[in-house]
Amino acid sequence: MHIDGQCHCGFVTYEAEIDPEHVTICHCTDCQRLTGTAYRVSTSTPRSSFRLTGGEPKLYVKTGENGRKRLQFFCPNCGSPVYTTGTDEDAEEIGIRVGTVNQRRELAPCKQIWCSSALPWSGDIGKLPGLPRD
Repeated sequence: MHIDGQCHCGFVTYEAEIDPEHVTICHCTDCQRLTGTAYRVSTSTPRSSFRLTGGEPKLYVKTGENGRKRLQFFCPNCGSPVYTTGTDEDAEEIGIRVGTVNQRRELAPCKQIWCSSALPWSGDIGKLPGLPRD
């Protein structure tokens, strides 16, 4: 599937080819802090299928609980997390933040990881009252 996307302010833009079956929710505490919410949703693609088409993102390197380095790329203007990759063998895969994908409504998560860190209420949000807009 061909996708394109951008950060909140539109400075960092990209395009990629992805497999829509590779959309994942991560509940790890690093993703909770990085996103400022209960979990992160991302899709993965080979590095060769990802291309920046706009401004250059800023880089933050985080060593995860598993000891592996994660390169977190975000907009230098608005701060939106846009994508991530790793080092060594992990450098060949890009993790794109689904919230930045223009076609995000077409991407449903297929699996969850780090469920031991999931916030206890995160699986029950469908039961909350909702408004179409606010």
